[in-house]
Amino acid sequence: MPLDCTSAFYEENAETYAKRARSLPKQQLDTFLAGLAPGAAILELGCGGGQDCAYMLAHGFDVTATDGSTELARQAEALIGRPVRVMLFQELDADSAFDGVWAHASLLHVPRLELPNVFARVRRALRPGGLLHASFKAGDAEGYDGFGRYYNYPSADGLSALLAKGGWRDITIEDNDGGGYDGKPTRWITVMARR
Repeated sequence: MPLDCTSAFYEENAETYAKRARSLPKQQLDTFLAGLAPGAAILELGCGGGQDCAYMLAHGFDVTATDGSTELARQAEALIGRPVRVMLFQELDADSAFDGVWAHASLLHVPRLELPNVFARVRRALRPGGLLHASFKAGDAEGYDGFGRYYNYPSADGLSALLAKGGWRDITIEDNDGGGYDGKPTRWITVMARR
């Protein structure tokens, strides 16, 4: 199944996806924001419907929201009242521009072979000491869900090794049970690391 099925899903289901009942990852947001100075510059990769961005903006942070889907970007713009940049992770070219990168349930769509490059781009976009939050659906091998969306399904050990090799420091990885848009029980891996 081609990777563009993932993009097609978000374009075709943007309104439903953006407006679904979703619990804000408040504990993770608060932990991430606590690791940053007040008013810090944050890049959100894969903002979806914009709910996480709205929370960070409401707490006084300077958030640059991005999403790979034009339609999801429109949904987020309607919620947060500011422009959302339409961009693929592989197009990130910022250099020491942000204090934090929030990539909640977004980098999980990056093809496994492209993850090292994307992590390098994210690291370069951060200022020295900048903080990354990213979450992934755990697994052993890449694959697709019932909606045809691609997932890289990494292991905690694999992610840890990849980040360490990429020069990240203060790496913490937690896993917990949760769910997803498909309504199925999901094992999640959450990563925090500093440039």
